[in-house]
Amino acid sequence: MIDTLILGAVAYDPKVVTIWEGFKDHFAAHGLAFDYVLYSNYESQVLGHFAGQCHVAWNSPLAWIEAERLAARRGRKASAIAMRDSDCDLTSVIVTRADSGIARLADLKGGRVAVGATDSPQATLIPLELLAAAGLEPGRDVDVTHFNIGLGKHGDHIGGERDAAAALMAGTADACCILDANRLLFAREATLPTAATRVLAETEPFDHCNFTALDDAPSALLDRFVTILLAMSYEDPAVRPLLDLEGLKAWKPGRTTGYAALNRAVDRAGGLDAFLPG
Repeated sequence: MIDTLILGAVAYDPKVVTIWEGFKDHFAAHGLAFDYVLYSNYESQVLGHFAGQCHVAWNSPLAWIEAERLAARRGRKASAIAMRDSDCDLTSVIVTRADSGIARLADLKGGRVAVGATDSPQATLIPLELLAAAGLEPGRDVDVTHFNIGLGKHGDHIGGERDAAAALMAGTADACCILDANRLLFAREATLPTAATRVLAETEPFDHCNFTALDDAPSALLDRFVTILLAMSYEDPAVRPLLDLEGLKAWKPGRTTGYAALNRAVDRAGGLDAFLPG
């Protein structure tokens, strides 16, 4: 009988250990034996999940699609069981300089677009899908410059987006693709001054990370895990530091309706085989 729920998470930053140690203590205080394993990249985590190394995975949006598609390929089922309030209804933007003379997406034809890491949903895959839908095929109608910081971490490392924004302001790119929330951050940092830039286009809303479980997860432990998560209150001073570290105010039930744009982008990039080895 399994008595400890094992989580898989990607070590995109040293604070990940602090986060999950804190959650481990919180779950223990509420009667759930919990532990975690860390991976250096999401592809290893997805494959480790299917190999039985963990019962639930804290997946990026691309890792969720990898897990969902791999499960279907193997005759299994993956479920999104919980997510942060801050994972819902995000958008990315394509930004240009205010003095560029570029007023619409069509004006980027023949130009240069700076993006984040190749596997970043928010700074590469989804905005490039928007360009393609507008008739600008990346690599043919526009040149794409990738800033591949933290490959395998699916854009969790903000450095690639920051470098893309810097390329725009330096004049080595005609536009950059970034998460809209990061546009606001970069404005505060003066990396991307508001007065000097213009949002050329915005993507449809999309969802970000979720806790993913497979059909062989221990159901009683998984139910307890979700119950404890959803009961966490930002008003609880013992809980608030953990939620702040994970960037949320409340946990929500998982949903899969916000991954349509990324699914299209994955198909355009070559499908599951373009991302998972083997």
